[in-house]
Amino acid sequence: MTVTVKWGKERISFDLPDPDTPLYAIRKSLADYTHLPIHAFKLVHAGAVMKDDSAPIATYNLHQNSTIALIGSTETSAPHAPPTSADERSILAIIKSELSAVRTSLQPSLDTFLQNPTNQKEHARLGELLLQSLLRLDGIVVDPAWELARKDRKDAVREVQDMLDRVDNAWATPSS
Repeated sequence: MTVTVKWGKERISFDLPDPDTPLYAIRKSLADYTHLPIHAFKLVHAGAVMKDDSAPIATYNLHQNSTIALIGSTETSAPHAPPTSADERSILAIIKSELSAVRTSLQPSLDTFLQNPTNQKEHARLGELLLQSLLRLDGIVVDPAWELARKDRKDAVREVQDMLDRVDNAWATPSS
């Protein structure tokens, strides 16, 4: 199940673990992603603060496409790096997350389709999902000074575009 985490101006797609997983696991993942100390932010869903880190996430009535607000405070953390490097790490994590989602959710279907590219609905589904991923990658704004982020985004776009090209080429080529 995917939820959206709003952090300042960012919107982060986040796959939730099993409903029995304690809230602490989500808090830890978000702390790793944002580089905020684990207790330096609040999580808010449907106007209520998600306080109990030991409670299973099912307690908070999260559902597909729910939105969780991450309200962070950097007051408790000592600055370790300039803000731009944290921003670049954040962008790198978003790129990595998008590419990982494509690899895990679409690659198996892509491989199956390429073995027998005759299913029109599967061709359309894969094409649409890969295009959506390309649009999400294209929407990531990367500061021109962030060479690593620019390179990673470019590589991710190439990989997803290659998958889309393989789907389209297999569909266009009559099978023997």
